[in-house]
Amino acid sequence: MYLVQIVAILGSVLLFSIVIDFIRRGLLKEKYSVLWLAAAIIILSLSLKKELLDTFAERLGVAYPPSLLFLVAFIFVLLINLHFSVVISIFHEKNKVLSQELALIKNALKESGIDPAGGHKGPGLPDD
Repeated sequence: MYLVQIVAILGSVLLFSIVIDFIRRGLLKEKYSVLWLAAAIIILSLSLKKELLDTFAERLGVAYPPSLLFLVAFIFVLLINLHFSVVISIFHEKNKVLSQELALIKNALKESGIDPAGGHKGPGLPDD
């Protein structure tokens, strides 16, 4: 077995194990782990089946088949980054809307005589 093949096998098994452990401990949600698990499985299968890797490399015109493993890994990292950029953008927009709604609620409470910090400053009631 080539050194690159052994490193790829160990790396993909380690990645798979880490992702499963993170899911088990609640550090990573299942919906965010799909791309990581897919990357580990595809790299592992290409690492174990050298003929499959050679066939794909030949069809894609890659001269050195083990470099295809790193290309596949790089493409998955790009996809994961794109996915998280989309998620962050969505959360940013939701956070902005929530902040605006909170400001409107605080303003409405102030106008009605209620202190948003927890006190009541309405007419006729003594302050604490």
